[in-house]
Amino acid sequence: MSIPILTSQTPYTQDFYLWLQTTIAQIKKKSFESVDWEHLLEELEDLGNEQKHKLESRLLILLEHLLKLAYWSVEREYNARNWKGTIIEQRKQIKKLLKNNPSLKSYLTEVFEETYQDARDIVIVKTELASDIFPLQPAFTLEQVLDESWLPDLN
Repeated sequence: MSIPILTSQTPYTQDFYLWLQTTIAQIKKKSFESVDWEHLLEELEDLGNEQKHKLESRLLILLEHLLKLAYWSVEREYNARNWKGTIIEQRKQIKKLLKNNPSLKSYLTEVFEETYQDARDIVIVKTELASDIFPLQPAFTLEQVLDESWLPDLN
């Protein structure tokens, strides 16, 4: 004998898109008492977190490629163009994210050192170079990292 699993079926869990359209219509009609506030707030928080995640992800990729360009001399001759292309792309995407969300500039400053450490760890694994080749503290400033005309000194 199987025991039925009880799940709370709500418009939010059954059909997200329909729930979203209904919520938008309710707010437009100022029918606030009908709004599913709990899920709406959850979605708004998720939107904010998504922007932070996008920014942090772009910064991580940017730092990885700056580290590879600066320190992976054996592969530089063959990969520098691709790395520079990725550096340009990530800088432009970060610039757009910050243009649309200027308040995230402070978040970028907040996560810079931790993200550098993550990028360093990843690059050590990807390059199989000795960890002491890559500085423990950020090898570049956030301003340099975001500066579209700056590239690291090649070691």
